[in-house]
Amino acid sequence: MLTARTVQRVVAAALEEDAPWGDLTSTAFLPQETQGTAQLIAREAGTLAGTDIVDAAFLQTDGRIRVQWHAHDGDRFTVQQTLATISGPARGIVTAERVALNFLQRMSGVATLTSAFVDAVAGTGVRIADSRKTTPGLRALDRHAVRCGGGHNHRYSLSDAVMVKDNHLALAMRAGLSVSAALRAARERLPHTTHVVVEVDRIDQIDEVLAGGADTILLDNFSPEQLREAVAAINGRAVCEASGGVTLDTVADISRTGVSVISVGALTHSARALDIGLDVVVE
Repeated sequence: MLTARTVQRVVAAALEEDAPWGDLTSTAFLPQETQGTAQLIAREAGTLAGTDIVDAAFLQTDGRIRVQWHAHDGDRFTVQQTLATISGPARGIVTAERVALNFLQRMSGVATLTSAFVDAVAGTGVRIADSRKTTPGLRALDRHAVRCGGGHNHRYSLSDAVMVKDNHLALAMRAGLSVSAALRAARERLPHTTHVVVEVDRIDQIDEVLAGGADTILLDNFSPEQLREAVAAINGRAVCEASGGVTLDTVADISRTGVSVISVGALTHSARALDIGLDVVVE
């Protein structure tokens, strides 16, 4: 969840980075009493995310600035749509402009890409989920943007769920443990409420993983044909999740293989920032 504390923290850090000793240009060029009005305008269509961040960027810069939103997080917007109107001290508006836009463009880009994936699997009941491939320090923002786009969040951190991946399996085997024995031993050490996800990259691994008590089996880099075979082999004994190299061109085919979840790292590591501008209103 994107908390107010997180919003204030990340915005404060961004403003400190962008104007550590103030905004020399606006201070020198604009009289202190100058007031202004500006609008956030969409240069392309998309899905909105990041309104709380934008509010914080302007208010932390100058508490007298007011932001009036004409759309909300999760709303889809069109080209040239006015998303918000900002009014107040002119110096503060232009000082906060870049930080506010950087967050809004990035988060709306993630939300827009997520919306495209969600649309591609509409009607199948399959969940589109993100991954931990997020911008360091900004995971809460990336995750919020995914939700704005209609997607779902995977585990937030390493502390939230057990996900046994290929390197874990390789290290267990190097230690002389079978996969099923290692999973059962882990189960003994975990609370009974902990969900266990195990990644496999071959169909012949499935039986041993099921014997170890996996709750979800993550089928990594399987073709649609292999996914169908794997789903049939699992036969309802665990949640089936597809992952690895999923694109907008392939996600619809993957969604029809019988999996319940498709995790897509590209939602956060490859989303393009959306083109949104701030234009001063000249009367």
